[in-house]
Amino acid sequence: MSSTEGEATIDEPPHACFFCVMGVTSAIVFTTMGAAYGTAKSGVGVATMAVKHPELIMKSIIPVVMAGIIAIYGLVVAVLLAGTIADVSTSFRAFLNLGAGIAVGLSGMASGFAIGVVGDAGVRGSALQPKLFVGVVLILIFAEVLGLYGLIVAIYLFTK
Repeated sequence: MSSTEGEATIDEPPHACFFCVMGVTSAIVFTTMGAAYGTAKSGVGVATMAVKHPELIMKSIIPVVMAGIIAIYGLVVAVLLAGTIADVSTSFRAFLNLGAGIAVGLSGMASGFAIGVVGDAGVRGSALQPKLFVGVVLILIFAEVLGLYGLIVAIYLFTK
């Protein structure tokens, strides 16, 4: 706030903290939604595959682990943004924080969805044809990197 308590100026709008908090919320909520979907969808594939091939369970949890990493991206950005909430005094900074949260959040959600779909089909397919395993892991890596792109953009926006 400005020097006079309760008054806001053009440089110190009262809504700046709101947008910063929305950035924090977007970062953690959307990435965890993607991670939860990826974990659930891949977990269904692992459970279905394990009925006939229980020896492949440990090899098949790769998509579940990769989906969980997406939530870590959101957590990192949310903690960074939350540390600046009290210091946000301009609309520019508030909107940068909102953009950073949305960037990591939505890219993490998309990444989690991709990991879930690929993980489910990939685990089932590689149980029937072991030669598919390397290809599935590569596709999972490409899906994971979508979330990493969002993290990079979010950190870039945070440092502006």
